[in-house]
Formats: sequence, structure tokens, C-alpha cells
Amino acid sequence: MRRRQFLRLAAGAAAGLAAPATAWAQSYPARPVRAVVAFAPGGTTDTFARLMAQKLSETLGKQFYVENLAGATGNIGTGLVARAAPDGHTLLFAFSSYVVNPTLFDKIPYDPIKDFDPVTLAVTSTSVLTVHPSVPAKTVKELVGLIKGGSGKYSFSSAGAGTQSHLAGEQLRQLLNLDLVHVPYNSGGLAIGAVVAGHTPIGFTSPAAAVPQIKQGNVRALAITSGKRSQILPDVPTMGEAGYPEIESDSWVGILAPAGTPRDIIALLHREIAKILAQREMKERLATLGYDVIASTPEEFSRRIKVELDTWAKVIRAANIKPE
Repeated sequence: MRRRQFLRLAAGAAAGLAAPATAWAQSYPARPVRAVVAFAPGGTTDTFARLMAQKLSETLGKQFYVENLAGATGNIGTGLVARAAPDGHTLLFAFSSYVVNPTLFDKIPYDPIKDFDPVTLAVTSTSVLTVHPSVPAKTVKELVGLIKGGSGKYSFSSAGAGTQSHLAGEQLRQLLNLDLVHVPYNSGGLAIGAVVAGHTPIGFTSPAAAVPQIKQGNVRALAITSGKRSQILPDVPTMGEAGYPEIESDSWVGILAPAGTPRDIIALLHREIAKILAQREMKERLATLGYDVIASTPEEFSRRIKVELDTWAKVIRAANIKPE
């Protein structure tokens, strides 16, 4: 008799503990949701966040609004979200610097593994390897041959130290032991402009910056750094197809919540975001921005974060890259 009473009490207690979390998820969101972008307005992360916030507002019936908390290459805003209440009403729209900064900086205000629960890796954007038309190489292997041939000093431009475009160039340099000098600029537009002007014969830049110059014939695209071809540059081979599968470097935008956010809320957000990203008009809009839709599961995003933390730590340390 006592055993049956104990089991009933235990079951009741467990139900009582589970009920609040379930009820919380069912009523989510209970108020407007803050979508933090740790960069200034107008950038790629901000643009994506505003598109997604509008759609989520329509779908979930509460306002999702973007708040820009810029500074220290995303560290300030990311650190603030790490300390927010884990109730789903503050989200981080993170750029790929999320997995670069822990090694790039001596100290950061967040732990990328312990302080956040991943929701989804939403979209990725490749880097494009371009050359000035005067460079005779038509393929990556031909370019490598030119650099190794020692016929001149070669340099490559990027959107800045520690950016994905810079890290892609460093991967190429380190893998093949190339004498290749990095020239950082403050934006992708300035980086591709340096290639157009011939200041740097080689560039690693975003599709948004490179595509107009490629179409005008001002630069030649040799490869992209994604694992598969980009819908915005379908005729340009991947680095893998060009013979260098070890070189893979995407920038991305992912959505994370403070650690401890109820799993039901994480699941709901992932489900609704994936539905939005599957819409044809959303895919077409994102393609014009140079994005490919991923919509990974939280578990897939978590694994990717861990892999990239390790990958970029090795590249950054080998190149002794420091923040600008």
C-alpha cells in the first residue's frame, strides 16, 4: 500500500514539474521577442534578421524586433544575450564570427558551447576566389602553379582580418605552403575593388560583392569555398571540384538562445524558422543576398559549432592572426 502511494506521489510530482515547461511552450511567445544582432544595421546578418523577424511576427502572432548591439566584432551583443533570461524572448542572430572570436581574441564575454542553446544554422554564404583579368590562371591549380613558380609576388584581399574570406585565403596558403600576402580591407566591396584595380591580383570576397564585378568582366571567378555549388554562381566550381577539398569556408547566420531555454521553445522556433526558409519567395530573396538555405536541426548546428571552433582555431594560430 505504501509503495502504491509513493509511486502515485512521485508521478504527481513529476507531472507537476513538467507542466510549467509545457504550458510555457504552448503560450510562447507571451510578449515581444528581441532578436539581437551584434553588428550595425545594414549588414548581411542584420538584413537576414529583419526578414526573419517579420516572418516570425506574422507566424507566431507576437512582434519579433531586431535590436543592434554592435561592437568588438560581435562580442558585446553576444555577451549580453548570453546573460539574458532563458525564456525564448531574447534570441541571438549570430554571424560566423561566433566560432572565430574565441580564438581571435584573448578574452571574450561568452562561452560558445556553455552559454547558448543552438536553434538552427539558417543560411550560409560562400567566399569567391577571384583574380584580376591580367592573371593568366583560368583554374585554381593554374593559379597555384603561378604562385609557386615565383614569377612575382602575389597578394590577396579580404574583407578584414579574421573574416571568413581571410580564413579561406589562409587555408589555401597554409595547405599548399604558398608565398601569399594578405591585404585586409574594411569591407567586401573594398576588397573586390582592390582586385578590379589590380592592387591585389587575388581576392577572397562574398558573392554579394563579387557577382556584379564578375558579370561585368572586371574579375574572373576561379572557385567558391562552399562544399557545394552556390545557386548565385552555379557555373563556378567548388574548391573541392577544383582539386582542393580541404579548403571549405562558409560565412553563416545562425539563431541561438541563452542556455537553459526550454526544449519545447527551441523545437517550436526551429520548426517555424524551417518552414519560413522553405518558402519559395524567401529562398529567392535570400539568393539575391548570396545566401543558401540550410535550416539545420539544433543538434546539427551544435556539431558544426564544435567542428568550426576547432578548425578556425588551428588556422588562426598557425597564421598568428590578430583582431584589427
